[in-house]
Amino acid sequence: MSIKLTSWNVNGIRAVNKKPEFWNWFNNSKADIINLQEIRANIDDIPADLYNIDGYNSYFTTAEKKGYSGVATYSKVKPVNVFHGLGDIELDMEGRLLRSDFEDFTLLNIYFPNSGTRGAKLDKKIKFCNTLTNYIIDLKDAGRSIVISGDVNIAHEPIDLKNPEKNHENSGFLPAERDWLSEFLDLGFIDTFRELHPTEEKYSWWSYRYHARSKGIGWRLDYFFVSEDLKDKVLSATIEDNVMGSDHCPVTLELDF
Repeated sequence: MSIKLTSWNVNGIRAVNKKPEFWNWFNNSKADIINLQEIRANIDDIPADLYNIDGYNSYFTTAEKKGYSGVATYSKVKPVNVFHGLGDIELDMEGRLLRSDFEDFTLLNIYFPNSGTRGAKLDKKIKFCNTLTNYIIDLKDAGRSIVISGDVNIAHEPIDLKNPEKNHENSGFLPAERDWLSEFLDLGFIDTFRELHPTEEKYSWWSYRYHARSKGIGWRLDYFFVSEDLKDKVLSATIEDNVMGSDHCPVTLELDF
């Protein structure tokens, strides 16, 4: 049995709800599980069209601050359990993590913090990353197979952005961010896209400025990671850079159980 998962930072669920590109993608994705990040809406503000969708169970983690952060997961199969947040009161105020436990794996839908202009918020981001590491290792130690999806807000290696030489001091490519991601993967996790496409230069985010997308000036910030025990179950991992509607595009993962 194969299962298809998708993940997309939609940059506002209310805004994307009005875009035909989003609904064309959603209705034609053939995904079993759809993860959205940066929904930027509280529960009461989520459009009815996206609160209940035929054929999907829907779950949301939202920020206390209105119009900020938040994630959503839609699943054709009802999870065994759903959990919200990392268990850290300060970090969880921003609604960045939604966990869904299925029979064969635990899925984490995550919207990582941005480290701010020239790393002004780097300490806060690293705290989130380290807290997340401890949370995930506890799950792994408990015997769970793990799938992680979301906007990590980090381009890991020079191949993951158009102009690496110009961005070493910019958010998303800071040494501390990249080091954390390297250390996390070394704990026993696989970057599924890079595992299957080791030399492919493909991006999932483009600045709205300077016609960056049409010029191919992008960053790979959106990922699917899996724990090593799922490595041999990965059938495909893709970046749907032809899909419009946000400054990010969807990424996909297909697993065989």
